[in-house]
Amino acid sequence: MEKFDLIVIGSGSGLDVANAAAQRGLKVAIIEKDRMGGTCLNRGCIPSKLLIHSADVMEIIQTAKAFGINVEKVTIDFEKIVQRTNGIIDTDSEQIRNAFGEIENPRLFPHQCRFVDNKVISVGNETITADRILIATGTRPGIPKVSGLEDDVYITSDEALRLTKQPKVLTIIGGGYIAAELAHFFGSLGTKINIIHRRNVLLRDEDEEVSTKFTEIFSRKYNVCLGYHVESVSKKNDQISMRAKNSSGQVLELQSDQLLVAAGRIPNSDTLDLAKTGVQVDKEGFIVVDQYLETNVEGIFALGDAVGRYLFKHSANLEAQYAFNNIVFPERKVAVDYTAMPHAVFSWPQVAGAGYTEQELREKGIHYTKSSYQYKDTAMGQAIEDEDGFVKLLVSPHDRKILGCHILGSHASVLIHEVLVAMRAGLSVDGIARTVHIHPALSEVVARAAYALE
Repeated sequence: MEKFDLIVIGSGSGLDVANAAAQRGLKVAIIEKDRMGGTCLNRGCIPSKLLIHSADVMEIIQTAKAFGINVEKVTIDFEKIVQRTNGIIDTDSEQIRNAFGEIENPRLFPHQCRFVDNKVISVGNETITADRILIATGTRPGIPKVSGLEDDVYITSDEALRLTKQPKVLTIIGGGYIAAELAHFFGSLGTKINIIHRRNVLLRDEDEEVSTKFTEIFSRKYNVCLGYHVESVSKKNDQISMRAKNSSGQVLELQSDQLLVAAGRIPNSDTLDLAKTGVQVDKEGFIVVDQYLETNVEGIFALGDAVGRYLFKHSANLEAQYAFNNIVFPERKVAVDYTAMPHAVFSWPQVAGAGYTEQELREKGIHYTKSSYQYKDTAMGQAIEDEDGFVKLLVSPHDRKILGCHILGSHASVLIHEVLVAMRAGLSVDGIARTVHIHPALSEVVARAAYALE
């Protein structure tokens, strides 16, 4: 049995920790049974955004007439769109794997693994151990228990990102960010979209005003069916039939040539046999860690989607910095600072947010003031004709620090960063209000939302 100083399971953000530890002279093993680079590079944020940019371009073309530009005879080369994306991500992933084939430390084990004893791991035909272990195994799509929902009937986001034939009709089960982004991608390129969601709004975890407006916009574009539970699914020839029912007993029956399940994600911890090494997981299977990312077993850490705090790549990257410090320098551990952890939904319109939502502030009994400013009430908002976009700020009346920011509209994922700097630094909203903003840049909508609080 070979012993290492550190074993890292997973090659997403865990790869950063493995490389940094090896550079400090530790003997490191990294285990990755799949493509190098983790979910984000291979099946998540990077390929999805490459594809979605094509959809964004199509949205611009479709609205060109409003700006006096007539575009005719637009055609879609769907296969080329997918090939471009896969060519980029597959090349990047292979380059990472090839790089590890040329070095001895970290040593790559390209196999499935599981614990067989306390801090002892079986991987391939070998058994390895280390006093320090980092688990960064991520998540996978969750599949609801529905009659007839067999493997050959549906696809998940994993397969959706690699389809070579564009569906004519796509039915999506789910109403979160994955459903929203893929509805935008396929729908903007001409696929008819059905969204079946058991909740009464899409993006229900967003601020209530954002989710309500987003649901309204998507309902104008696509066939959005809310409050429905899927009862059964069947496939005959190339057609997929789906039956759903709402709380009033109303039955919905739909047919499509593709069925996408986007009903959340579940952790991969169940593949590791963690009980053999004594690591605890919660009722959903996420690994339980403390403020330092250490599990109940001394020396075993976890990060990223595997711990379920924030299912974002940028969160995992942040955690990787702390994990490295806390693993290599256990005598000076530092608690992870998640202040102003942001997120974005790359749909059309975009959504971005950080901090508390208004409903969370009410539930916690936290006093707040708020302001909202519409894109269309700024010069650039008028120029781009964004009729629905807005910025919403939630502020403490005591010290005027920003409790939350929520944006719906064009470039929301970019606009929010000005607010993030203020939140992370603990500054008041007045700093944004008093900062001179370029006129007529779209960022004026953030400034005016802040100024409205004065």
